[in-house]
Amino acid sequence: MLSVAGLIGGVPAKPILNETIRNLYYHVAMWFAMSIFFVVSVVNAVMYLRTGKQKYDFYSVEYANSGIVFGTLGLLTGMVWANYTWGAPWSNDPKQLGAAIAILIYVAYLVLRGSLPDLDKRARVGAVYNIFAFFMLIPTIWVIPRLLESLHPGGMGNPALNTKDIDSRMRLVFWLLAVPGWSLLGVWITTLRIRYKVLEEKKLQHA
Repeated sequence: MLSVAGLIGGVPAKPILNETIRNLYYHVAMWFAMSIFFVVSVVNAVMYLRTGKQKYDFYSVEYANSGIVFGTLGLLTGMVWANYTWGAPWSNDPKQLGAAIAILIYVAYLVLRGSLPDLDKRARVGAVYNIFAFFMLIPTIWVIPRLLESLHPGGMGNPALNTKDIDSRMRLVFWLLAVPGWSLLGVWITTLRIRYKVLEEKKLQHA
């Protein structure tokens, strides 16, 4: 029977990537988690616009926060990987630029919210912008970079989904441990932040 340590320790050293291929468990898995958080965020933004319930605004902004954190970590781990495989952490590659633009669009979402003192207006405008930001993810991350020549693997698909690109042992660890692990960690952190915000709101109401 294969142990988890055996699976992780036995990953194949692919040409060029060599031992840095283990970064798949960080870089790619964090981007999967980021995508999940942004989906949850935009769903709650839509729910807020439909119902006007403040809890949906709390969920929307906090999952957006987590998405930004994991997206930034994914970008940074990608730069570390690029430094080993491409010779420089940043080379203005289309996928690097698209990822950076996507993260900045969401950072602008937080800046916009912070500039509106009225709570109801902040929630409404933020929800509308959140929907815009989510749909900007599609061209900046998944469409335009794949239409342009790129150093990044997976121009015609996703290496983590291609059975020919990674070893079956890596796919097992990636799908069963890395993606669920980072995603659940982000959900746990987000849940704590939401609980804190709810308690803070109740304290202000009773003040």
